[in-house]
Amino acid sequence: MKITTAKMVLLIILGAAAAGLVWQVALRNPAGRTGGAKAGAKRPAPVEVTAIEHGPIELQRSFSGALAPRAEFVVAPKVAGRVVHLSANIADAVQRNQTVGELDNGEYIQAVSQAKADLAVARANLAEARSALAIGAREFERMKTLRQRGVASESQFDAAQANQLAKQVGLNAAEAQVAHAEAALETANIRLGYTRITANWSGGEERRVVAERFVDEGEMVAANAPLLRIVELDPIIGVIYVAERDYALLQPGLPVRLTTDAFPGEVFPGQIERIAPVFKEATRQARVELLIDNPGQRLKPGMFIRATAVLARQSEAVIVPEQALTTRDGQTGVFLVAADGHSVSWQEVEVGIRNAERVELVGSSLRGRVVTLGQQLLGDGSAITIPAEQSTAPANH
Repeated sequence: MKITTAKMVLLIILGAAAAGLVWQVALRNPAGRTGGAKAGAKRPAPVEVTAIEHGPIELQRSFSGALAPRAEFVVAPKVAGRVVHLSANIADAVQRNQTVGELDNGEYIQAVSQAKADLAVARANLAEARSALAIGAREFERMKTLRQRGVASESQFDAAQANQLAKQVGLNAAEAQVAHAEAALETANIRLGYTRITANWSGGEERRVVAERFVDEGEMVAANAPLLRIVELDPIIGVIYVAERDYALLQPGLPVRLTTDAFPGEVFPGQIERIAPVFKEATRQARVELLIDNPGQRLKPGMFIRATAVLARQSEAVIVPEQALTTRDGQTGVFLVAADGHSVSWQEVEVGIRNAERVELVGSSLRGRVVTLGQQLLGDGSAITIPAEQSTAPANH
């Protein structure tokens, strides 16, 4: 009885081992392939494809910025006083050297009158000094004659000579006083002229526009206090900031196209005028100034702008969608579809201009179609199927 039980246990163990072996074989051959099937065969991978383009492509960059006046001039008086008249206001046109305001000039008129009186006194003193010198000269000549005759003593002659020299010094002092009084009168007249405030900018256009007015009539202002800010609007400047990757591609004279929210759908032409030679450390960006014609003065300083520039262009290029690019072993390439549409080949490529979702393949002569979806299933020589073509193929009856 014990021997029979041991045999039964042994048979059960052997049966379990055999079942496990069969199960492992089944897992390795789930499709039930027979020995006649080709080992390692794979099903074709479903993919999407797109035709390779040949034509022009541009490298465009868009930058955000703002408009600024090309030039501006702050009108300020050179003397202090009360503003009695200000003829210009915001948005008014102003010509070069136009009088735009006046200060109370009563104090300065009085200063001119005082300077004229001082000059008259100085001239009278000058006339007196000249007369005294002439009298002293005649006295000196008479004393010289008397000395030669032996009538006048040596001390009398010395006294006459000293008197004549003193009169000469007095004349020189009177002449200096006249010069000083004349200068004081000229200064007083200049300061009186400063009470008439003019917009006397230099350079640029003859006509500008008032952008800001800082004071009103009746206010007291100090010397050099700003009254008006006058700006030049035609042409106008656009200011943008560019990063290092685009900096080397920019150059003065490069055309740009500008748009602004104030005029939707309109494009304003311009060009790069200046490029800063330094980068801001905080942003790692460089300032670029754009010159924009503004004949109607529709564009205003402070408006937000978007500037688009073509930094590079190829008139004849091989172009594929950016999604066609893939990486294998650290190399960038595309899967080129065979002519029969049933397999692909791996082609390494060098990428050039990128524009939106299109890229240039530098130095390439590829033609045909490339895979744009499903590259993760592929290798060089992989079989493919294109479901889109199968779904559009006519049915066989």
